[in-house]
Amino acid sequence: MYPDLALEHSGEGEPTVVYIGSGRDTVLSRLSEVWASRELVFFLAWRDVTVRYKQTALGIAWAVLQPVLATAVLTLVFGVLARVPSDALPYPVFALCGLLPWQLFAAAFSGSANSLVSNERLMTKVYFPRLIMPISAGFAAIVDFAFGLPIVLVIMAWYGLTPGRSLWLLPIFVLLALLTALATGIGLAAVNIRYRDVRHALPFLTQIWMLATPIVYPTSLVPARWRPWMGLNPLAGVVEGFRWSLLGQGSPPLNLVAVSTAVALVLLTLGLAYFVRAEQGFADVA
Repeated sequence: MYPDLALEHSGEGEPTVVYIGSGRDTVLSRLSEVWASRELVFFLAWRDVTVRYKQTALGIAWAVLQPVLATAVLTLVFGVLARVPSDALPYPVFALCGLLPWQLFAAAFSGSANSLVSNERLMTKVYFPRLIMPISAGFAAIVDFAFGLPIVLVIMAWYGLTPGRSLWLLPIFVLLALLTALATGIGLAAVNIRYRDVRHALPFLTQIWMLATPIVYPTSLVPARWRPWMGLNPLAGVVEGFRWSLLGQGSPPLNLVAVSTAVALVLLTLGLAYFVRAEQGFADVA
């Protein structure tokens, strides 16, 4: 049990110590607590968004500038100088369709992994399901994604491209990106609060993960014998599925998405189990 401590005064003698907390330490009990406190999830997510852009000159415009500037740099380096193929697509469209779901994942992953450390004062003052913090940090990344998505449609229109019939499947891959971020971020959040050097390793891990994901290069560049293993990287299924659903070109990457989804679900199960197990000691090390 992960209790909080409260003191009650009866008016005479020493105060009575009362422990308040959940009586069950299971993943399902924690998820039910999160669902019961779902309004707090959205409140904390909105707080993270407002704090991120508070006292900034451009405000929410950064959500648009970041993918646009990153796409321009990737197009210059990989599309113009390195001449990396892009499956017969204009390279800016190819790169941005991979970069946008990646940035959603990266923001949700980093926010979730750092959520407990960033909110340690709140965590030691009042009881609420601690799982809410990494979840709300992950959902906050959706706001930036929502502002960046129309930019893809504008650039597609510039090159004379229109979304395909598979566009209605796009939310599935957005949810898969968020699921992958929470699957890895929740477990790392519990590790991060005990070993603070995790925060320093996160940028390096994110960079390596980006290079292992087909964002600036197509999967056709990967040797055929290695392609079945790409699904072990959940973001590979996210990026390829996102491109296919938005552009409607080629055949759907069903095998890749299936493997990526299975890996994400396994990581989520392991992350939740470790989080619940480590939760008892959060207040001691915060």
